Amino acid sequence: MEQQRNRAVVVGAGIGGLTAALALRARGWDVTVLERAASLAPVGAGIGLAPNALRALDVVGLGDRVRSLAAWQGDGGMRRPDGRWLVRTSARAAIERFGGPLVGLHRATLVDLLADALPEGVVRTGAPAALADPGDARRPARVTTPDGEIEAELVVAADGIHSAVRPALFPGHPGPRYSGFTTWRAVVPTPDGPFAPHETWGPGRLWGSQPLADGRVYAYAMAAAPAGEHAAGGEKALLQRLFGDWHHPVPAILAACDESTVLRHDVHQLIDPLPAFHLGRTALLGDAAHAMQPTLGQGGNQAIEDAVVLAHHAGPGRPVPAALAAYTAERLPRTTAVVRRAARTGRLSMLSARPAVVLRDTAMTAVSLFGPGLILRGFDGIADWRPPVGDSPARVS
Repeated sequence: MEQQRNRAVVVGAGIGGLTAALALRARGWDVTVLERAASLAPVGAGIGLAPNALRALDVVGLGDRVRSLAAWQGDGGMRRPDGRWLVRTSARAAIERFGGPLVGLHRATLVDLLADALPEGVVRTGAPAALADPGDARRPARVTTPDGEIEAELVVAADGIHSAVRPALFPGHPGPRYSGFTTWRAVVPTPDGPFAPHETWGPGRLWGSQPLADGRVYAYAMAAAPAGEHAAGGEKALLQRLFGDWHHPVPAILAACDESTVLRHDVHQLIDPLPAFHLGRTALLGDAAHAMQPTLGQGGNQAIEDAVVLAHHAGPGRPVPAALAAYTAERLPRTTAVVRRAARTGRLSMLSARPAVVLRDTAMTAVSLFGPGLILRGFDGIADWRPPVGDSPARVS
């Protein structure tokens, strides 16, 4: 009987994969997480969690814990490189509109919370996995590992933007494409002198500074660049050339950066949506399913949403192929819309021609005169999402 076949294998122990493991265990699944890396020591910097992701974390019992450890984003906004405010945002207005705060914390903190909530032995590190058979209504899925083959009634591929499972499921899909932009991220001690959380847009590049609760600052930057390029003199030196004359606290943050801790990654996106997020008994989740630009800060948030929606549909007694079809039906339209909205925001933020930059900045300043509510409308349908109840799916237009 279907309800007796409750073994799930999650490929990838990132934020989405670990959340999926927790959510599936809560629904009665026996879960194994296979992680290629030798440890869960996270590679990354900070992450912003919007109310939609925090409500999803409430489903697995970690929402309040995250809220207690994270820095709640205060009043801030968007600026020009010279420091002039283009848009001011209100933390209170965001909470009233979306039902909760935007918070920031180090990715390591979130990964540790998720991993610690799982029983010992659920996560196997140093365990690369390949999909041997996605399964169907009559046979289980199969994955191969260095220790042998594992059969499972459900396989969840949370193996990232360069997923090995995705092309195995959809070999004709073009896969992720380079957006034309690269990003840098770092976490540094808080510099002297007060500053408000901000994102600053210049010609063809942007910078963001977000305080963390532990006394450090999560800094990120994005700029147009050829794919695969790296700075011959080091990434810190390049960042100082690009952003060193911008407003406080940007120069101080750059001065505090250590070259070894600056992370650079080209931005790839699945701008062409997949035909589905599943095949047979195998589902895709997070960046493996819908990699997006970071311009809305929703990549990890959408992976967390995926995890709880997948577990919601894969409840006791429901045939797995039918559950995954419902998962695709709920998640594919929403995430496709978010991917496209992030791409539009990316194009706007990376404008480089002076007339276009002046027009953009003037328009943003004019819109801000109507108050923070008008600016926050850009996150309507995203940050106000709530986990599904019964058979009512959530949508974004």
